[in-house]
Amino acid sequence: MSEASPAIRIYSTAVCPYCVAAKNFLKSQGREWTEVRVDLDPAEREKMMAITRRTSVPQIFVGDFHVGGYDDMMAMHRAGKLLPLLDGQAPEAGA
Repeated sequence: MSEASPAIRIYSTAVCPYCVAAKNFLKSQGREWTEVRVDLDPAEREKMMAITRRTSVPQIFVGDFHVGGYDDMMAMHRAGKLLPLLDGQAPEAGA
């Protein structure tokens, strides 16, 4: 297990309140992320849809793990599963 936290990637658009909420939550946890603006790059939107099978934003990844959208991330947080994931622990099966 590496000591470094996994990279966080957020697929988002400029006018998405849930994207802003997700980034504000991650900021409150002292986390940094890479933002992929699918409204500026249609190829990235196609890539996001191909790997998530979803069209909505945000789509949040921690390392290679697809967390989902803002509601999915907050549900993981309430279940106590998000912070361990952010700290580099592998997600439990079925998480």
